[in-house]
Amino acid sequence: MLVNLIVNNQNKVFSCEPGDFLLDTLRENNYLSVRRGCDTTNCGVCTVLFDGKPVPSCSLLTVKAEGHHITTVEGIQKEAEKIGKYFGDEGADQCGYCNPSLALTVYAMKKELKNPTDEEIKEYLVGNLCRCTGYIAQERAIKKYLGDKS
Repeated sequence: MLVNLIVNNQNKVFSCEPGDFLLDTLRENNYLSVRRGCDTTNCGVCTVLFDGKPVPSCSLLTVKAEGHHITTVEGIQKEAEKIGKYFGDEGADQCGYCNPSLALTVYAMKKELKNPTDEEIKEYLVGNLCRCTGYIAQERAIKKYLGDKS
């Protein structure tokens, strides 16, 4: 079957089976920043933005995304680079496997929340796991990014 999606602000038509998950459809079409982690929606590594909101693509059927806006980290390249610099400056960038999904989530948070509290930041990030850091350096980097007005 054919599914029409808007990926990174470009109209795309993908061929898929009724039971295909968005994660697999995107990866099969060379959106390789969308990564496979747990396949149970627990780790957040497969996160994409679905109409601007972070969602795990490993549990979203591609056909359910028909006509919706899907954003991968390739679609926010400049912001992802900025976020990555903050992470690097704070020593929060280790293996990098979770970086694309975390960048998307942090980007969405900046658009949605104005002056979030520490607790709101932590709550927004629930579901984005990083196995390399203790989250303290990430929290510092995120706060600095959120405060960046450029």
